[in-house]
Amino acid sequence: MHESRLANLLGACGLAVADLTLRDVTASLSASGAAAVVVLASGPVSGTELGRRVGLTQSAATRMVDTLVGADLAERSSRAGRTVLVSLTEAGHRAAEELLAARAETLTAVLSALSADERERLGGVLEKLLTRLYGDIGSADLMCRLCDRSACTSEAVCPVGQAARS
Repeated sequence: MHESRLANLLGACGLAVADLTLRDVTASLSASGAAAVVVLASGPVSGTELGRRVGLTQSAATRMVDTLVGADLAERSSRAGRTVLVSLTEAGHRAAEELLAARAETLTAVLSALSADERERLGGVLEKLLTRLYGDIGSADLMCRLCDRSACTSEAVCPVGQAARS
């Protein structure tokens, strides 16, 4: 297959998968808001750190946190020194579970077009591509902001996490 055709197919596939995934996980939230809810499901972080993990400036992260707090999905803790931590409310934890379930359902449906052998081969190719992409992006948190981390680490080592450690 010609290199430019392969690159074009990869680009179209990547965008289509991203569009479907975001459509199904962002019903009432922005893409960065959905990513923030998933990130916060792992535990409280500062607003600045949350912004870094979802790829937002500090001012945009503050506005996003305001939106999440207004929707009763997140809350700010009382100040610990100068740092204010953001954590999920009970409704936020439910939203994170729903987001990850919708994402998994969409991606599983996409993969259903492949045979078991093709899915196995694709897994190896994706691991190699993710390792390469980490070299360009340089942030596992940013790359995996909408990931179900337990799904990626329950049977093997996460290729992005491994690239970050290397």
